[in-house]
Amino acid sequence: MNNAEFPGKPQNSIPASNDDIPVALRDTPDVKSQVRIHPSILFMGGIAGFIILAIISGFLFALTSPKTTTTSQFSSTNSSTNNNGTKKSPSNGSVKSQTPQDEILGHMAYKEAPKSELVRIPGNKQIIMRKAAAKQFQAMAEAAKKQGVNLVPISGFRTVEQQKALFFGIGAQRNQRPAQRAAVSAPPNYSEHHTGYAVDIGDGKVPATNLSTNFEKTPAFQWLEANAARYSFELSFPKGNSQGVSYEPWHWRFVGDPHSLETFYKSKNIKPDLN
Repeated sequence: MNNAEFPGKPQNSIPASNDDIPVALRDTPDVKSQVRIHPSILFMGGIAGFIILAIISGFLFALTSPKTTTTSQFSSTNSSTNNNGTKKSPSNGSVKSQTPQDEILGHMAYKEAPKSELVRIPGNKQIIMRKAAAKQFQAMAEAAKKQGVNLVPISGFRTVEQQKALFFGIGAQRNQRPAQRAAVSAPPNYSEHHTGYAVDIGDGKVPATNLSTNFEKTPAFQWLEANAARYSFELSFPKGNSQGVSYEPWHWRFVGDPHSLETFYKSKNIKPDLN
């Protein structure tokens, strides 16, 4: 470098060249001139970033997580194929056991009719039934008699003690197991005869068919099938009955008032014969 480049200035007054300053120092801004960020701003920014990250993560988890479905299970409170009364709760799908229907060997439990409700059938002083049932049976027997049919009551109301003798006593004589005996006679506390509404009927002209399936071949049975409903009587154990009790064409029950209807049908696994 010469003096001609700087006219009017002596050589000794020429300032030092910028090339004497290292490049790194020339390109680096003055640290003192930088803007300082307050620590509290940095702290708040970190929290905001964390919250945003958490929200995004939660949203992604909700989109990708498997969905569960709660299924409520239901059952029929009066199913003919479910005799133990088991019911599934519709609220949480769990199974709850209700008190099962009181039955044994296909026979339902019945209470003894109160003595105040029992009377003797006018046409047969030895047979006892409830007042309404006795009255209707007598009317039915008189109507059948006018048509030449002799309806004979064989058995009406029975106490629990009487049923014990029939079930256990005769069962022992015949060497019958309980299940075998129950096919032809109800256990004590489980007989319709306890109610005072049931009656065993025979044909007075064909007594050999009494308490036998052959009774279905008699004029008495045929008349009952055609007319018993007019007097509010029905066959208790028809063929293929829902209780699984053996067919008893001689066993009929009165269902002609609210109490008798509730006795045989309310909350029981008994279905009416629609044939």
